[in-house]
Amino acid sequence: MLALDWVAELYRREGLVDEILRYPDRRGLGDWRLKWRLAGELSRRRFDAAILLQNAFEAALIAWLARIPIRLGYDRDGRKMLLTHPIPVPRPGEIPRHESFYYLELLRRAGVGPPLPKQALIRFTSADQARQIGRERLDLLGFSGDVIGVSPGAAYGDAKRWLKERFAQAAIELARKLPAQVAIFGAKNERLLCEAVAEIVRSAGIRCENFAGRTSLGEFMDLVAACRLMLTNDSGAMHVASALGVPTVTIFGPTDPLATGPTGPLAKIVREPVDCSPCLRRTCPIDHRCMTRVSVERVVDVAIELLG
Repeated sequence: MLALDWVAELYRREGLVDEILRYPDRRGLGDWRLKWRLAGELSRRRFDAAILLQNAFEAALIAWLARIPIRLGYDRDGRKMLLTHPIPVPRPGEIPRHESFYYLELLRRAGVGPPLPKQALIRFTSADQARQIGRERLDLLGFSGDVIGVSPGAAYGDAKRWLKERFAQAAIELARKLPAQVAIFGAKNERLLCEAVAEIVRSAGIRCENFAGRTSLGEFMDLVAACRLMLTNDSGAMHVASALGVPTVTIFGPTDPLATGPTGPLAKIVREPVDCSPCLRRTCPIDHRCMTRVSVERVVDVAIELLG
């Protein structure tokens, strides 16, 4: 598996992966020097085939420079001549809207994948192992009983973020009902946002730890796997929690849950059907009604129903 540093940990424990190779991601001329070296390394390993899930031209160029005999990927971004097996891109309506089907269809059209499933379902095979490791770490940190995970950030833009005060209040009400303690997750640049949520939860007398910027991706996965419930925006945290089989409640606003939503019966979406959504904007030019109309009560009710 050839992957960028910041996502490589997703595959480390998965049984289908024998080895992870790091894909360089730097700016300027130095970036291409590293990628030239990468092509040389791939060439020396004498791989039989490269399946290019990435759509970018440079992915096909690196595989071509590495002289990998079979180079399979979608025929797009001007890279047809670099591929030995250019696969036609699905036209609108040919496959289900969820983005996972786009990649499954690449394999199916190439003759190396099964028919498309009726429903999208993304799961880590290492979820049980992650859950055990995460529970042990939470115990060492002094958590007892159930833990509610909260991820109030979203990398795409502010428009995807539910109000931080409502995340906090939903966590407080759920923590009292279950009962449970609370763990806040986020990237390093979301530390202040997550701390604002954590302070509100702590002020209600509930144990709350802010892990934003304090974990690697692998450590984050372990801790999330051990949570009883996750509350998220449409974000990477949502996809990870859902793929770990953690009951996940996600507030959707400007994005399309049919295309990028979490998968499986343990994931629930809360969404206000306003006329302007999905707009796919990073920031809202009006009143952010798709998010401000989502109440704490609705989110709590959906979470309780999901937990049964």
